[in-house]
Amino acid sequence: MATGKFSRVDGRKSSRYCSIATIVVFVVFCVAGIWMFVSSSIIPVKNSELLSLETRNEVKQTVPKGDSKQFDDTSGDLSGVETREYGGGLPSKVSGITDEYNSAENLLVETNNEEKESHNSAEKNQGENHANESSDEKAESESAQKRMDEDDGNGNGKDGETNSRDGESNVETREAENEGGEMKTDSEESSGENGFESAESGKNYEVDETADEMKHVGKEAILTERKNDKNQDMHSEQSDVGNSLESKENNQASNEILPAGTQSENLTESTTKNGAWSTQAVESQNEKKSQQSFISNENNDLYWKLCKSTAGPDYIPCLDNWKVIRKLPSTKHYEHRERHCPDEAPTCLVPLPEGYKRSIKWPKSRDKIWYYNVPHTKLAEVKGHQNWVKLTGEYLTFPGGGTQFVNGALHYIDFIQDAVPEIAWGKRTRVILDVGCGVASFGGYLFERDVLAMSFAPKDEHEAQVQFALERGIPAILNVMGTKRLTFPSSVFDLVHCARCRVPWHIEGGKLLLELNRVLRPGGYFVWSATPVYRKGPEDVGIWQEMSRLTKSMCWDLVVVKRDKLNNIGAAIYRKPTSNDCYKKRSKNAPPLCEEFDDPNAVWNVPLQACMHKVPVDSTERGSLWPAQWPVRLEQSPYWLNSQVGVYGKAAQEDFTADYNHWKAVVSQSYLKGMGIDWSSVRNVMDMKAVYGGFAAALKDLKVWVMNVVSIDSPDTLPIIYERGLLGIYHDWCESFNTYPRTYDVLHADHLFSSIKKRCNLVTVIAEVDRILRPEGKLIVRDNSEIISEVESMVKSLQWEIRMIYSKDKEGLLCVGKTFWRPTEEEAIKNAIV
Repeated sequence: MATGKFSRVDGRKSSRYCSIATIVVFVVFCVAGIWMFVSSSIIPVKNSELLSLETRNEVKQTVPKGDSKQFDDTSGDLSGVETREYGGGLPSKVSGITDEYNSAENLLVETNNEEKESHNSAEKNQGENHANESSDEKAESESAQKRMDEDDGNGNGKDGETNSRDGESNVETREAENEGGEMKTDSEESSGENGFESAESGKNYEVDETADEMKHVGKEAILTERKNDKNQDMHSEQSDVGNSLESKENNQASNEILPAGTQSENLTESTTKNGAWSTQAVESQNEKKSQQSFISNENNDLYWKLCKSTAGPDYIPCLDNWKVIRKLPSTKHYEHRERHCPDEAPTCLVPLPEGYKRSIKWPKSRDKIWYYNVPHTKLAEVKGHQNWVKLTGEYLTFPGGGTQFVNGALHYIDFIQDAVPEIAWGKRTRVILDVGCGVASFGGYLFERDVLAMSFAPKDEHEAQVQFALERGIPAILNVMGTKRLTFPSSVFDLVHCARCRVPWHIEGGKLLLELNRVLRPGGYFVWSATPVYRKGPEDVGIWQEMSRLTKSMCWDLVVVKRDKLNNIGAAIYRKPTSNDCYKKRSKNAPPLCEEFDDPNAVWNVPLQACMHKVPVDSTERGSLWPAQWPVRLEQSPYWLNSQVGVYGKAAQEDFTADYNHWKAVVSQSYLKGMGIDWSSVRNVMDMKAVYGGFAAALKDLKVWVMNVVSIDSPDTLPIIYERGLLGIYHDWCESFNTYPRTYDVLHADHLFSSIKKRCNLVTVIAEVDRILRPEGKLIVRDNSEIISEVESMVKSLQWEIRMIYSKDKEGLLCVGKTFWRPTEEEAIKNAIV
């Protein structure tokens, strides 16, 4: 019918329609040609993956010979590796160095810029509060920004953060997530396989990645450095993401993030841990019944709320359980300051204080912190005249004084060593316990003497004293000399210090002083600078007489009583015996020796006892010999590990050495270079599942301190950590940690979550991680791939930044960064409301 109709049209009309059709077709082709020319930098959806992979191959393989491996825990093959990088490019397995970089790299630019535009719009809603940075930090930031812009060539540094150290630029390219926590592009739905030839090994590796494996969250932080002079002009015109792919440290995808072969045993504890190595749960036999629950892998559906409690931004679940505290029959022995954990650990998030911002860097933080980060002024009002803390504008400042050292901690520290030169700060004396620490200025200034102080005080009327210490970057925990043993092994502290710490040592048979005797190393010193030492009032004289009788019956030697004229105080310094001879010669068995079956290392919820444990004298026993001087003791295997089987199944000393070598490689070749972490901004670090302290030891050259946490159901290796001159504590991660919120810069969890999953609800553990980690702090997780996926899903629901994710042979590595995001809806914590 159509043909018939058109056959009846006259010839002129037909010719006109043909001309119009020709013109239309021509215009269409012209427009299409122009569009193709203009869009030459856009990656075709179906063919983009191969081009982007080839581009990455060229970038990642331009490495100078002899460079250290970025993620190399050990050497070996990398077969079976899955890598998911979060940032401007697609997940890739590079296929060998090609000559196509100059043309192919351009294909990444527009896609990355479109994603960065999306990031800019989303980042405006982050709610981060950095506007009130101090002028000196602003100058540092602006200087770093300027250096980044000069390197980048096009000012794309606005989309990230730049931290410059020793001339090396660390560019963090952050891209926003969509409402579901992920930003997906069409190209992410494709899958493919490529191999690559390592620049160092020359080996070819191939990995298959399915569409499910290729998740593009759009966040990455990798170190960048240009090396290809031939392409340098082109690099100056590329975006941050294109540049970030060309990295001195991140260019060796063939190098291992996770160990293989003989070294892989360092990731898995052997079954011997329940044999030669007892656990705190077994030793104490008082561990509470833990929650038995599993959680789904689909944690993006988690709905977080803010914790509503009387403590507000300072909420500590196990210390703010007022439901239990109100029912205590007595508070005579400070029971109300001890741990009382709720039956169900909270799954809400602690709010930020109004005006909170990034903590001041060490060492400036020792002298001043932001007032709005710890907005408490009571101590400044009560203790300002003793130079504890003062309110100075928008800062809380710390002149370095204390009740017993108003004129400064350094003079007081030298006064102690002058009194007993054998103390030898930083050599013979390395790890000490500071009881009733106040704002921990004593411990803060001991860093200048190479001494680590475990400072502790209760959460009491001295408002936020431990929070001040941690915000300053000084090791501290919340604890009290109450009814239970301190959560430290026996005979581990080189010195114990009490400067007017308000502890009644002499009462009830000296029970509290006997607890110090338990944790003090044989031959160690107790420094007591309190008013009974130097004042002559009736009460002080009475206490001094009682202390003299008690310490003599404990066989402590009173080495010296010395007066400090500058501060107008005095100190009595005692020494614990190194043999049992004195105990045998006592006319009265008071205080009594503990029974033989009493384990001095069993401390988890174990009640205090007014007895003394015998001093170990056998040369093969721990505590019979003083450790080597610092820093030799850090790397030296303890003498008493001769006959034991190590945690990983080898002879203990061999295990110790292998563990240290393992962590030195991981830290130097991976953590310090490949995580996008600015370690100059890191001060407070926690190893949530320490074994021998190898991770902490590997960080020894950085200006950081590490809290080594040994889980109560893990091998009891905490004495080894102290023998090395490091700090640590026992803990059960099914419960909250004894610290204030926002106190750590980096948390490290090596196979922690898989080890506690059967006992603990992982959602509550992640909520606790969020509580103690500072905004912009980093969590590093090493675990099996299933756990890595589960944790990844949970932290994405918290709107944290995925910095890196890597997997191999069912083992994985995850690095994430906490943001300033907080939910708006509240959840009332009834047991925490007064």
